[in-house]
Amino acid sequence: MKSPDPCFIFLLSLLVVSSCSGFYLPGLAPVSFCENVSEGVPGECQTEIQLFVNRLDSVESVLPFEYDAFDFCKDKNERRPSENLGQVLFGERIETSPYKFSFKADQACKKVCTKYYDTSEKEAKLKLDFLKRGMELNYQHHWIVDNMPVTWCYIVESDQKICNPGFPIGCLVNQEGKPKDACVINAEFNKKNTYYLFNHVDITITYHSGDEQAGIGARLVTATLEPKSVKHSDEENQSCEGPPMEIPAEFSSNLKVTYSYSIKFKPNDDIKWASRWDYILVSMPHTNIQWFSIMNSLVIVLFLSGMVAMIMLRTLHKDIVRYNQMDQEDAQEESGWKQVHGDVFRPPKMGMLLSVFLGQGTQIFTMTFITLLLACLGFLSPANRGALMTCAVVLWVLLGTPAGYVSARLYKTFGGENWKTNVLLTAFLCPGIVFVDFFLMNLILWVEGSSAAVPFGTLVAILALWFGISVPLTLVGAYFGFKKTGIEPPVRTNQIPRQIPQQSFFTKPVPGIFMGGILPFGCIFIQLFFILNSIWSHQMYYMFGFLFLVFIILVITCSEATVLLCYFHLCAEDYHWWWRSFLTSGFTAAYLFVYAVHYFFSKLQLVGAASTILYFGYTMIMVLIFFIFTGTIGFFACFWFVNKIYSVLKVD
Repeated sequence: MKSPDPCFIFLLSLLVVSSCSGFYLPGLAPVSFCENVSEGVPGECQTEIQLFVNRLDSVESVLPFEYDAFDFCKDKNERRPSENLGQVLFGERIETSPYKFSFKADQACKKVCTKYYDTSEKEAKLKLDFLKRGMELNYQHHWIVDNMPVTWCYIVESDQKICNPGFPIGCLVNQEGKPKDACVINAEFNKKNTYYLFNHVDITITYHSGDEQAGIGARLVTATLEPKSVKHSDEENQSCEGPPMEIPAEFSSNLKVTYSYSIKFKPNDDIKWASRWDYILVSMPHTNIQWFSIMNSLVIVLFLSGMVAMIMLRTLHKDIVRYNQMDQEDAQEESGWKQVHGDVFRPPKMGMLLSVFLGQGTQIFTMTFITLLLACLGFLSPANRGALMTCAVVLWVLLGTPAGYVSARLYKTFGGENWKTNVLLTAFLCPGIVFVDFFLMNLILWVEGSSAAVPFGTLVAILALWFGISVPLTLVGAYFGFKKTGIEPPVRTNQIPRQIPQQSFFTKPVPGIFMGGILPFGCIFIQLFFILNSIWSHQMYYMFGFLFLVFIILVITCSEATVLLCYFHLCAEDYHWWWRSFLTSGFTAAYLFVYAVHYFFSKLQLVGAASTILYFGYTMIMVLIFFIFTGTIGFFACFWFVNKIYSVLKVD
């Protein structure tokens, strides 16, 4: 495994944007093709098309495997293109294949290789059993031509064309005679307890002719295929027509499997190179559902905004004016949020931990905002493989300074003096929990032989980024944070804590925290479905515009819900708002976990204990990050609100 590319090259490349309406990212510039180099097209022109193969995955297993694990045809001069950090972390294993084509050279039934399985040999039997297990769990090929997925397009019941960036290695007809998954595409797949291997593909590549006068050669715009199961004869001139390639479940004799392909080239000048991904993305449904989700979220935001506006502009304004016009003796008889001004800024218990969470939350929030913004601008499109994860990791590493600064400044505001512990916890607590969880999941992947297992060298590289860049930057931020004075509250804090009156059920801490996460989760749960689909059901996610809009709505909803509940608790003269403001919006993560459990049992069909452990292990990482992220939003919204309302009170 090659070492990942330097992450800083990626960051620097993000700054290079041309002034015209379209731009190319490094490695994504178009490639021109021609029948022969002497065609007269100026500039570089390639005649050979290399097909790359990626890992194989399944919706029934969290464990992806490399292409070679299933004993398919290998490239004699096998080599791997360089992989960035994001590709390695996501387990992408791209390598060359023996499928090589000459541009515009149609071929019919081209033999690739033949595999022989002698079931009397243990090694051959294990390979065949692994191949059958892959068909049973519906593992999918992922092929790449000119950095574009080779898609399998088919018509569903509603006459809608679906283009899937993957195709199955085969299928199974079970003991009851029911075809499973892809076996429904062919009526000949009807023998009970039989596997049908897709050992032949009909590939169609369409191209844009280009413009010789402008020095633009032909460019590939689509690559589709149709998988077939063919039992090849021993004759040399094969037609790739005939009965399907059957592998009985109980197979005792020797087996010969021949892999082949046919390819056709078709011109299509209606599709531009810049929009060649459209046929894949447009064929994916759910755009209407996305708009419904956005409208639903906007209704929630408008409702909360109206509530906050009513409190801020009417209730609070009247309270403040009346309180400021009263005599001091009359003011002492007042009740509500105004009477706890001497205790509302009393430092919270476990202020160290709260400040650490808020520092990490600031780091995560900034990382998420910048990543989504870059994704909306097209830098992190599906064509730029691994860019999303690479960008997120590098940004997190470089944003250690604001994390250290916020944590140190708030800890000093809380009156903390143990600054060394604060700095160390900010740099190591949350990242350490995530890394330990990730390392344990990686051990399971390694034991299972999965391609998703991150190599040891990459783990060392991640630790080097963490200890060598993130930790020093956190120390720098903490240094400047501790040099500054703590944030001065607008009112003085009494020496003796005020007694909190008996609270009703709805103003007690636990019910308020439970209620606080409902509305933010209601804004994101539809978008969450598509994100989980992209992670666990291997669907391509590209709707970053929707996601960025939902991100903004989530920030607003968390802020307003926390401010509302904070106001109600202060009116009940409960001044313990520090932790409650963090936990109120942070509890959205608990609903996220409940939804993830529901998604596991209702949508996924994972097989095996390893897949289950991996699902919940990675889910816990996501829940922890989301908890800190949403909790930080709610805290700072409430912090601004409390400072604002108490700064306008006239208190002696």
